Amino acid sequence: MNGKIILTILFLTVSLLPLRAQEKPLEWDLRTCIEYARQQNIQIRKSRIMLEENRESLKEAKSQRLPSLAFSSTQNYTNRPMADGDKNTYSGSYDLSASMSLFQGGELKKNVQQLGLQNRVQELTVEEAENNIELSITQAYIQILYADETVNVNEATVEVSKAQLDRGKELFAAGSLSKADLAQLEAQYASDKYQLVLSQSTLDNARLDLKQLLELGINDEMVLVIPELKDEDVLVVLPSKESIYAASLEIMPEVEYNRLNIQIAGIAKEKAWAGYLPSLRLSAGVGTSHASGNSGSSQIKNNWSENIGLTLSVPIFSNRSVKTSVNLARLGVEDAELDYENVQKDLLKSIEGVYQDAISAQDQFRSALENLKAAELSFELTQEQFFLGMKNTVEMLTEKNNLVSAQLGLLQAKYMAVLNCQLLNFYEGKEIDL
Repeated sequence: MNGKIILTILFLTVSLLPLRAQEKPLEWDLRTCIEYARQQNIQIRKSRIMLEENRESLKEAKSQRLPSLAFSSTQNYTNRPMADGDKNTYSGSYDLSASMSLFQGGELKKNVQQLGLQNRVQELTVEEAENNIELSITQAYIQILYADETVNVNEATVEVSKAQLDRGKELFAAGSLSKADLAQLEAQYASDKYQLVLSQSTLDNARLDLKQLLELGINDEMVLVIPELKDEDVLVVLPSKESIYAASLEIMPEVEYNRLNIQIAGIAKEKAWAGYLPSLRLSAGVGTSHASGNSGSSQIKNNWSENIGLTLSVPIFSNRSVKTSVNLARLGVEDAELDYENVQKDLLKSIEGVYQDAISAQDQFRSALENLKAAELSFELTQEQFFLGMKNTVEMLTEKNNLVSAQLGLLQAKYMAVLNCQLLNFYEGKEIDL
């Protein structure tokens, strides 16, 4: 009885494991999004399946160096019509055969080496797919942060516009503001509400982009953790691009697998040369047979036969197929070397671009901070003077728009700097996190 209870508990535990594996986080910060996408992204999962397929091919290639063994049996029943009646005969044969390659120009060994390297390349391809989804998730997540703060700015702008419109109506009722000036305040209020709607739509689209990258369903909720980023998070000290590039050459999977592709192409060239060499194969077999009419056991014993043989195959003329294979393999090596050189240049180009964007965004952020302080002070003074009737509507709205522009400019520089600094961390081999 206790055994049945234990088995039931084990069954329920195992049954619930897939459900737990599919559970989604209650809150999503950047690292949670990245780790979830690494497990759920369809392209990454397909790459892992391809890796398993390659591993099976490697096992098969290793087995080709072993002897093959096969058994066959044939059973025949024959009915021959005769004048004095039908004659039925029965016969059977049994054969056991084995064969093994003794020499094939080293092709089997090279094939195993090549598939082993291709397995490593596929592992690196999986890593590259994980890196790509990590970059996409990071960009989408930071885009949400930027869009969310933009909504906050526009909400505050609408509140200010509403207060200005209410004050304008009071001044109009008191005869201190013209109808045209009041209309300008109403138009500005409507425009600010429209900008708020646009920014909310942009935020919704950014959230949808992230949700799709995470392969979430249509009914899945996504509660994002919005980190508080300080100025020092934006103005971090950047390492030299030379050190970043040197580190990336050692850790980026696309660099390593292009380097391995040169070795794979070299092995393919050696395999092509093996086509000029002879091959030698050993085969052996035993067999027996019997037919109706005599004792089956004695026939099987008396009809026993054995054979062993060597098969030597020497290529003499192959219609240029071997020479063409060798030439194509040589070109494959050259092509792989160029790919390796090109991927290093592409990596350097990416790092230099991100590095320059990071420096530029940090400089813009510093300038935007000063610009925002000046815009806030100017708007505050102008709005006070407007409420006192000392400034007209155009002057006040101009300062207000300058303030909004300064706020949005600061946000853009802030998140461009954050994004590019995180990308530099990625190229340097550090973890992306906020």
